[in-house]
Amino acid sequence: MKSGKALLLIALCMFVASVAGSGPASAQGKEKSGNPMILVKTSMGSFKIELFPKEAPVTVANFLNYVDKKFYDGTTFHRVMPGFVIQGGGFDKNMVQKATLPSIKNEAKNGLKNSRMTLSMARTGEINSATSQFFINLKDNAALDHVSEAQYGYAVFGKVVQGWEVIEKITGVKTGNKGPHQNVPEKPVIIESMMRVGPEKAPGAPPTAPEVKVTPEKEPKTPPPPKK
Repeated sequence: MKSGKALLLIALCMFVASVAGSGPASAQGKEKSGNPMILVKTSMGSFKIELFPKEAPVTVANFLNYVDKKFYDGTTFHRVMPGFVIQGGGFDKNMVQKATLPSIKNEAKNGLKNSRMTLSMARTGEINSATSQFFINLKDNAALDHVSEAQYGYAVFGKVVQGWEVIEKITGVKTGNKGPHQNVPEKPVIIESMMRVGPEKAPGAPPTAPEVKVTPEKEPKTPPPPKK
């Protein structure tokens, strides 16, 4: 009888553990962290990103402001470089650059690395010149990490947590030159929409800011991939 009771207890424990493991906490994973989660719908599929407001408060607040204003809806991934990055958030399908809010502080010193599938802010050669454009690292790009004041890095503020296959699909599109721009997809990869999907009230959401028209002297971009 004792052995029978022991087996029944073990079976009950295994059942409870399996039910607990299939609940919302394990299914949602990082969504339970309280970090803002953004669903990105593109013409080639959807993916989800998690933002890191603790490490990059200014950058995340800026990004969420653009998301909430629907600024990114209708923009494109205008620069696709397999084995390096895909970049977007600034041009429409006709490669017309959108007016942006003022540039923000570069938070590249936050300790986050430009590892595969992380999001970073694109900028010009000026350290604090990032506005709306961002890029997704397609590999561990240590050359983009912050090293010193003389070798300032690119600020990581989020990571793709679902839909990696969509990123890989975008990476495979045919590209060419369009005017002064290189590595432009021949068929536009359109960001149809971006929306918050959790938590309901993200920390660090900024107040509504007036839109300021800015015509940058240079297109924000990452540096060319390092030579092998």
